[in-house]
Amino acid sequence: MKADHEKAVEEYADRLSPTVLQEVKEHLPASISKADLVKAMETLVTAHETAKVNPGECVGLVSAQSIGEPGTQMTLNTFHFAGVSEMNVTTGLPRIIEIFDARKEIKTPMMEIFLKEPFNNDIDKLRKFAAKIKETTFGELASEYSLNIFDQVLKITLNRAVLADYDLSAKELAKVIKAKVKGFSVEASDDEFTLAKTGKTQELKDLYNLKEKIKELKITGIKGIKQVLPVKRGEEYIVLTSGTNLKDILVLPEVDVARTTSNDIYEIYETLGVEAAREAIIREVFKVIEAQGLNIDVRHIMLVADIMCASGVVKGVTRYGVVKEKASVLARASFETPIKHLINAALEGEVDHLSSVVENVMINQPVPLGTGLPGLVTKMK
Repeated sequence: MKADHEKAVEEYADRLSPTVLQEVKEHLPASISKADLVKAMETLVTAHETAKVNPGECVGLVSAQSIGEPGTQMTLNTFHFAGVSEMNVTTGLPRIIEIFDARKEIKTPMMEIFLKEPFNNDIDKLRKFAAKIKETTFGELASEYSLNIFDQVLKITLNRAVLADYDLSAKELAKVIKAKVKGFSVEASDDEFTLAKTGKTQELKDLYNLKEKIKELKITGIKGIKQVLPVKRGEEYIVLTSGTNLKDILVLPEVDVARTTSNDIYEIYETLGVEAAREAIIREVFKVIEAQGLNIDVRHIMLVADIMCASGVVKGVTRYGVVKEKASVLARASFETPIKHLINAALEGEVDHLSSVVENVMINQPVPLGTGLPGLVTKMK
């Protein structure tokens, strides 16, 4: 940085924070003229002043309105087609509700798996990796089931083409079936299985149940990864998945653990901790807002994420989560089930200090925020 440029930036030391000034110095182009620099600095000061929060401002209500008002303009489409029929993504208002409720089971769990070199730029290696992690059940490998009720025998014909894709043999599948299915002998040929009853005769429904059980047997892959879709993102390839298993994916040597993520907030919390979950809440909400063509100050989303994660555990904005922990009895009662909260508070002898917005509005007295914050005393004549 030129000496005169540095001097010009330092003149704003009393109007901008040291962090902002340092960032300006690091990213300032050397070719900028002094006039353009002054213009840029004045624009920065204006933006900085506008972004400041005034003492006593009710940031909670502002954040709630900032997120709630654009929420009325969001689409109610629950699913968005994302490449293949099995891979859908919850979007719009249903996704926002899903995140802020901190639901343990979300409608369409998915992952973005980033890979290390050379897997992220070699399409063949990428496809092999995708095939390796996809959960494959026996039902996907079989082409026909034949049930002989009289002899208590189940014959299964395998699909050779699919077996070749997954680099599997009938003998390997036979080992899996023998380990999981008891009471039947297993014989395997090149493309056929025969399961014969070894003990007492079973009822017809038991044989049908056996067939359904075998269909669901996991053969290869990682549990929970139902579908995979290799896509190009910028200069590299990544793998999108339907279904998540962050814990098992992150231990694979091909995976870039610093960038790989899931859209399941609770899974991130259990795997990586509450700070990672907070970042995920901010990222996922902002992604939905941006996709809808709306604009929200990210600090409002950050405030909600902070409240959800402040206790060290991810809690939803529900009567069983954040609302349950409010100090004010009246604030808790205003949300849902008021009689229950009031009776419990009376039994425990709770005291409401009327320190927030809701409880003061309920009893029709000035809110201790904004102009109501200073303790003004007026002498009456």
